[in-house]
Amino acid sequence: MNLRFLSPEIFQGDLKQKNYFEGWYFKHVSKDLNYVFSIIAGVSLTSHDPHAFIQILNGITAETDYITYPINKFTWEKTHLYLGIGDSVFTDKFMNLSIERENIYLSGYVEYNNIIRYPRTLLSPGIMGWYSFVPYMECKHGIISVNHDLKGKIMFNGNSIDLNNGKGYIEKDWGTSFPEAWIWIQSNNFSNHDTSFTFSIAKIPWLGRFFMGFISFLYLNGRFFLFSTYNKSVITKIAHDNVSVTIEMKSNNAILNVNVVKNSFGELRAPASGDMSRRIKESIDSTIDLTLHDKDGKLIYEDSGKRAGLEIIEEIFHYI
Repeated sequence: MNLRFLSPEIFQGDLKQKNYFEGWYFKHVSKDLNYVFSIIAGVSLTSHDPHAFIQILNGITAETDYITYPINKFTWEKTHLYLGIGDSVFTDKFMNLSIERENIYLSGYVEYNNIIRYPRTLLSPGIMGWYSFVPYMECKHGIISVNHDLKGKIMFNGNSIDLNNGKGYIEKDWGTSFPEAWIWIQSNNFSNHDTSFTFSIAKIPWLGRFFMGFISFLYLNGRFFLFSTYNKSVITKIAHDNVSVTIEMKSNNAILNVNVVKNSFGELRAPASGDMSRRIKESIDSTIDLTLHDKDGKLIYEDSGKRAGLEIIEEIFHYI
C-alpha cells in the first residue's frame, strides 16, 4: 500500500506519469521586509515536454523567471523532503541554490530554523483533513512549514541579499491541474513573531461535478485556529473590489475577520493537465489585517501582516 499521502511533503508522484504536476512553494522574506522571494520547485510531466523547473517571483519588482531542466535532472528522496533540480537542492531544513543562465544568476545557502509543522493525525494527515483520502481530485494541497526563521544569504543577479533573521513558509500542490478558480492568501510576517495565516477557497471539480471548498488556519502563539469546510466552519462574508478582499469565517469556537489590501502582482505559470501553460497573477507584497474573536464576540487577537501572498482568479466570485 502506498502511504506517501501520510507525508504530503515528499514527492507523491513518479516520473512515468503523464498529465501530472507537483510543485513546492518556498517563500522568503528578509527581516527588514525589503526583499521577498517565492521560489517554486517542481516537475511538469506531459508527453510532449516533461521537465523539472524552478520558478522565481521577486515580490518587490513583480518580476518572474521560469527555468527548465531535463527531467533526468530531478532527483528526490522517498522518506523525507529532499529535491535536487539541476545543481540546486530544496529541503524543509535548507535551500541551496545554484542557477546560472543567460539572464539569471541565483546562488546561496539558506537554513530554515524553528520550524512550525502543521498538525497531522492518521485520519487527518494535513491541511486537507479527511479530504486527503478522497480519490479523483485534480489537485491536492499540503502545508510543510507554517512558520520558520531564516539564516543565510543569496546572490541574485549581482545583488547580495541578507536573509538572516527573516521569515519563511513552505507549502505544495500536486495532481493534474489547478482548480478552475480560487482565492489564496498567506502571511507570517506579523508584529507578533509567532503568527501565521493561510486561506484558500476554490471551485473543485469532482466526478463531473464541482463543489466549493475552503481551508484556512491562524497559528497564534503555539495554537492553531482551524477554519475549513471539513470541520464545519462557514464563510459568512466575502467581498472584493479593486483595492481589497474582505472575508469573515466562523468555526464552532471562533470568528475570524480578514481584510487584504492588494499590491503589485507578478505573472506565474500554473498547471493545466500537467502542462505549466496557464498564466496566473500573484502578489507577495500585499497587506493583511486580522481580527480574531471567540464565539461570544470577545477579542482574542488583532494584528497586521506584511508581504502577504495573494492570488485571485476572478471567476471564483461567480460561485460564492
